Amino acid sequence: MTAPADSAIVLVGPMGAGKTSIGKRVAKVLEVGFIDTDAAVVRTHGAIFDIFALHGEARFRELERDAVAHALAQGGVVSLGGGSVLDPDTRADLRAHRVALLTVSPAIVAGRIGGGHRPLLSDKGEDPVARWHRILEERMPLYTEVADATFDTSHGPLSDVVDQIVAWARTSAPKGQP
Repeated sequence: MTAPADSAIVLVGPMGAGKTSIGKRVAKVLEVGFIDTDAAVVRTHGAIFDIFALHGEARFRELERDAVAHALAQGGVVSLGGGSVLDPDTRADLRAHRVALLTVSPAIVAGRIGGGHRPLLSDKGEDPVARWHRILEERMPLYTEVADATFDTSHGPLSDVVDQIVAWARTSAPKGQP
């Protein structure tokens, strides 16, 4: 069963922070639906890498915005792609939802971002971790702008982070409610 949109729990943060893995587990514990907006784009439009290659980042961001708007309307737990917060309409929409920022240290993320399926990290002239760090520095002000709480995923078992987010979700009222 999916929770009403006004009680959505949204996970934001950089690539490799664990938004999808953690989001699935949080949704399971809370017994609500889960939507990963990147996965939604892929289901409808094909691989993100291919969208970037064939149509450019601007077109991907349009598709991403549509996926985010749809996911937020569904409620439950929503995992946003790392760049979703670049869109001002998305940031405005997030004001109505509980938003958790997931962070991860650069030392830890190196093992999580491999595989070459992240178009923004595929520049052959730059180290992927260095590029990840530059992207993080650019986006961090936007992440903190929309976040209600922050959870670090760098250390400890994933279940500890899930437990922390679940506890926060159960005790934090949706925005606009007492």
